[in-house]
Amino acid sequence: MRETHVKRTLCLAAALALAVIAVPAEAQPSAAPAVSAIRIGFVNTERLFREAAPAKRAQAKLEKEFATRDAEVQKLTRQVRDLQSSLDKDGATMAESERRNKERDLANLSRDLQRSQREFREDLNLRRNEELAQLQERANKVIQQIAEAEKFDLILQDPVVYASQRIDITEKVIKALADK
Repeated sequence: MRETHVKRTLCLAAALALAVIAVPAEAQPSAAPAVSAIRIGFVNTERLFREAAPAKRAQAKLEKEFATRDAEVQKLTRQVRDLQSSLDKDGATMAESERRNKERDLANLSRDLQRSQREFREDLNLRRNEELAQLQERANKVIQQIAEAEKFDLILQDPVVYASQRIDITEKVIKALADK
């Protein structure tokens, strides 16, 4: 959906540029002001999410928020690994009932580990998406302010096939976000 939006925006910009070029000066009404150059800017969203101060704060917040659960998953991983190691090492010499009990324990522990890992990933992704949505909202407001203040006609975001450094305003957005 986002790719379609970007393609539509690019098509609109191209059509606008062609329309401005294609209309001869004498065909334009004399009362209309002369059309000035179109000012286009570009924001590298990936860089913004990686380098902006609010993005770094959000990442640190998520790491702190999920540190305990990550430690629990790591502990469970070690338990599964140790139990598997014990079975591999001593399984041949154990009594049949003891080996079956350890295998059952290993299967249950492995199931618990997989469930914990899945829940951890899902919860982390949900929170990350929430934080990124907030950052995107703030960034869009800053981009809007920069566009209005510096008289941009169009500002594009990723994915773009090519954008010249000359029109890249990502650094301005990162600095403006750091000021807030």
